[in-house]
Amino acid sequence: QVQLVESGGGLVQPGGSLTLSCVASKSINSAYGMGWYRQAPGKQRELVAAFIIGGPPNYADSVKGRFTMSRDNAKNTVYLQMSSLKPEDTAVYYCNYRHATAAMTFQNYWGQGTQVTVSS
Repeated sequence: QVQLVESGGGLVQPGGSLTLSCVASKSINSAYGMGWYRQAPGKQRELVAAFIIGGPPNYADSVKGRFTMSRDNAKNTVYLQMSSLKPEDTAVYYCNYRHATAAMTFQNYWGQGTQVTVSS
């Protein structure tokens, strides 16, 4: 089992910035990959940014150039720096930890989510 705790969400005006944090109870170096997802009301959960351990992050087209995902291995923490925020970025943001088993199946762990609201 892996527990994930997100923080850093809140209300921000359009054009503003926020940084989300996700602390994992297990070493992130043990993960196959980690990612940030979001779910807006009435919509499906979508990928925002993710990386496979050892590789660079990949981003959804809608956030490229505005969001940056990073990690601090020593703190078992991943971050999502969000800038130039738009109202359409409003959603609950979830952290994901993907574990690969010996049989190369995947187990996904999720945080509780943190609300980001972009509004004037």
